[in-house]
Amino acid sequence: MPPETIRFTLDGRAAAITAEPTEPLAHALREHCGAQGVRVACSRAVCGACTVLVDGLPAASCAMFLWQVEGCAVETVARLKAHPLQEAFARHGAFQCGYCTGGFLMLAKALLAENPSPSRAEIAEYLSSNICRCTGYSVIIEAVEEAAAAMRAPA
Repeated sequence: MPPETIRFTLDGRAAAITAEPTEPLAHALREHCGAQGVRVACSRAVCGACTVLVDGLPAASCAMFLWQVEGCAVETVARLKAHPLQEAFARHGAFQCGYCTGGFLMLAKALLAENPSPSRAEIAEYLSSNICRCTGYSVIIEAVEEAAAAMRAPA
């Protein structure tokens, strides 16, 4: 398949990648856009390390083709600089090795956009599609609870 130019918004900025449209999105983001926070571990949409938001919804970027984001807004963990989620993850040590952290942060961002006051069980359920081998999940859930409270608090 010949290369095509795929246009989309990446982390709030216009982006265009000229590549094979069937290239995996995760690879395209890492190789053509320098989005090194998008991790690839399983390449089968099982682990969640590659989670990005596409038009606000979580997506396993390893299992999407580049052509699927034509005209879409794609957000990576790079967009969360100084975000309450990142700050809470740091305070709770919810990142251990850090490989899965970007995926968890993007899932948590989508959850809190959908439900600003999730219960502990709702957080655990929403994040259950991501795998972490280091933390035991409790510190991740605590960090999301703290970030949710901080984001609801009046400025």
